[in-house]
Amino acid sequence: MTNPPPTKSHTPTPQRPHAAPQPAERAAVGEPKGAARQGVVTALRPDPRRGDGRYPVAWLHIRAPKGATPTATSKCECGRDRSAIGERRVLALIADHETHRTACPLRTPQEGRAAA
Repeated sequence: MTNPPPTKSHTPTPQRPHAAPQPAERAAVGEPKGAARQGVVTALRPDPRRGDGRYPVAWLHIRAPKGATPTATSKCECGRDRSAIGERRVLALIADHETHRTACPLRTPQEGRAAA
């Protein structure tokens, strides 16, 4: 083995591996402190993430800080992505977004329109 350069430190390698420290054993009698006594009730409830089948399709994000120019964006999963700057254009985009919600093909299936 060659000597390491004087600017580098050399940590010696142990001759054999050491065992990891083990936690102290505890008696397995009774309940652990702080155990939930009614945990089973929550396990039987329906999954709260499922919801009622609805999910967001279109988003309207409006930014109107006091004293600044308002801006807005209208996005939809159908591919619509519009934005507006200025009070008059933001108000027009809000109205357009509401109109799009009733005409979007993702919210109004085409089969239902033909049947009606």
